[in-house]
Amino acid sequence: MPFAKITQVAHYVPENIVSNDDLAKIMDTSDEWIYSRTGIKQRHITVDENTSDLAAKVGEQLLLQADLSADQIDFIIVATISPDGSMPSTAALVQSKIDAHRAFAYDLTAACSGFVFALSTAEKLITGGYTRGMVIGAEVLSKSLDWSDRSTAVLFGDGAGGVLLENTGTKPLIIAEHLRTDGSRGNSLTSNHLELRPGLLARPKPVAEFIKMDGRAIFDFAVRDVPKNIQEALEKANLKPEDIDYFLLHQANSRILDKMAKKLGAERSKFLQNMQDYGNTSAASIPILLSESVKNGKLSLDKNSKIVQTGFGGGLTWGTLIVNL
Repeated sequence: MPFAKITQVAHYVPENIVSNDDLAKIMDTSDEWIYSRTGIKQRHITVDENTSDLAAKVGEQLLLQADLSADQIDFIIVATISPDGSMPSTAALVQSKIDAHRAFAYDLTAACSGFVFALSTAEKLITGGYTRGMVIGAEVLSKSLDWSDRSTAVLFGDGAGGVLLENTGTKPLIIAEHLRTDGSRGNSLTSNHLELRPGLLARPKPVAEFIKMDGRAIFDFAVRDVPKNIQEALEKANLKPEDIDYFLLHQANSRILDKMAKKLGAERSKFLQNMQDYGNTSAASIPILLSESVKNGKLSLDKNSKIVQTGFGGGLTWGTLIVNL
């Protein structure tokens, strides 16, 4: 059986940076207020690039680094909750932009768990017979923000990150996984809700287009349910927290990472963090963190490291992969 291996990583963010001080000019907030509650100092906000543009930049980097032509890619999966539109999919637009005409492409929607769910899916495609594919998390969340709502606007940013998977592994990429969804709590975090029209010729009802979040409910969910999920995945793999080299968790809030490390009894230094520079980029946060960590030398794709990747967010969705790099 062929095994999947992450052979390349890449990320891309818009050049435009919006600091906490910039936000303080347009809403009732401050750098101290935002940073002390979230760990975020700035975020990248697009000016003229849409989600598929960010994702395509990642795809182009992956091809260049691997010295591959686009027609050698078998599939492209884009995890996103901020697509260019409902149809065509963002992945299809990426396929066109990078000229990967042989690849099948589709989007996966699982909010901040999206990259974890997509990587799990892609690994099965490789072991099922495909040679190589791209998994990209990409978001332009600024399209869905109410910039007068400081409870959400200060949290999110735009960006994309991704990996190239190839069938060149000598052992399983995913040692264990534990993926979860609870739709009964879905109203805790919503965006772009479309109302049904009351009749064929009636005017459509207003659209709830902005991200809305019950912050307390989401925080409690993250610090209660997610550490249990990580622990259950570790038990499946017959591993303990001390066996893990690094934890790459969704970058939502530094206080959440603090509490998760404490609950797992793991060293906080093993929980890599970059939300201070990017904010919460939803499905893009884990692949951006992975790519940045490889490029700055914190991680290597060839050192047999054991990595925990955990996403959690809207749906509600949450899930953990224990990965061999």
